[in-house]
Amino acid sequence: MRFFTSVLFALSVSSVTCNDSKPQGPNPGVKDKKTCTIKPSLDGSDDTPAILKAFDSCGKNGRVVFINETYHVDTVMNTTGLENVDIDLYGTLLWSANITYWFNASLFFGYQNQSSAWWLGGSNICFNGHGSGTLDGNGQFVQSQMWAMTVFKSENILMQDVYINSTSHSGSPARNTDGVDTIYSNNIHFDRMTIINGDDSISAKANSTNILITNSTFINGLGVALESIGQYEGVYEILENVTARDIICVKTLHAGYVKTWTGERVGYPPNGGGGGLGYAKNITFSNFTVSALRGSPFAISQCTTFSDTAGDCNSSEFQLEDILIEDIRGTINADPVASFRCSGAAPCRDISMLGVELDLVNGKVASGWKCSNLVGAVGFNC
Repeated sequence: MRFFTSVLFALSVSSVTCNDSKPQGPNPGVKDKKTCTIKPSLDGSDDTPAILKAFDSCGKNGRVVFINETYHVDTVMNTTGLENVDIDLYGTLLWSANITYWFNASLFFGYQNQSSAWWLGGSNICFNGHGSGTLDGNGQFVQSQMWAMTVFKSENILMQDVYINSTSHSGSPARNTDGVDTIYSNNIHFDRMTIINGDDSISAKANSTNILITNSTFINGLGVALESIGQYEGVYEILENVTARDIICVKTLHAGYVKTWTGERVGYPPNGGGGGLGYAKNITFSNFTVSALRGSPFAISQCTTFSDTAGDCNSSEFQLEDILIEDIRGTINADPVASFRCSGAAPCRDISMLGVELDLVNGKVASGWKCSNLVGAVGFNC
């Protein structure tokens, strides 16, 4: 499966799986069931009505097939409530460049003012791109529509062998080009992902639990992120059991980082906020190979705010604890190895860095740690 996203594509999924983590095979019980093969228009007109009709007819105990052609998507799609369905995408879904339409019609889902061009959801869904299926957000004409894909209020998902490219092809940088973000979701596994972008490679956001990222390559983005937490004043959020393992990072800013808002609200979401509560714990970054990272391989900041002055880095009451960083090797552009800027109101607790072997790109051994308000450092000295 390939994603070329810049402006108009975001996908929200719910309870999507592929036959007990085997996406190459169909769902049990759907063989010989009704199949809807969608034929694209011959004149480039909107294929959305035909797509929605197919999901309506075959979205339960059936199969929906996109042949190896281009389908034009000019209107929003809500294909939720699916059950025991195989979706085979051999061709390309191409979203239109009608900015006015997408701005006014996109489907909102109530977090950080986010919207989506396609909601896909249900139970026991197998979505297979067969190595050629492409979701094309139609290039760059302004900037990204906030993230390539969102996993929202979902559980038990395996996302495997997905290629995402959300990059700028001009002198103007593309903004908000996150590869995949998880929100209010549990038991999500990303495996063999390749993401080329300029923002978070994969980001676990509010109330994400049991998130596993394995065997993946991230290029030019910010790395694996736990961030945008503590943004909603007085709201309690958690991040727990997040693991990234066997990862390659090439010219990303970090390998992994954690970012919370300050404890003082400045403005209102989506662009402002702060003062949220909660915790992030049992976080693991393991077996990373990095190349020419642009910043510290690992970082924590509890200083996020949107104002004309720097945020109060000691005010956040969002607790960070039990973070393990192990078996990290490769090259970085400059010291330090890590920067942990934790809040004085809720110091970080129990951070371990083990088996770190990093060199600067000039051949010198990388060294140094920047720390504030950290209790229980193992394997390094602040």
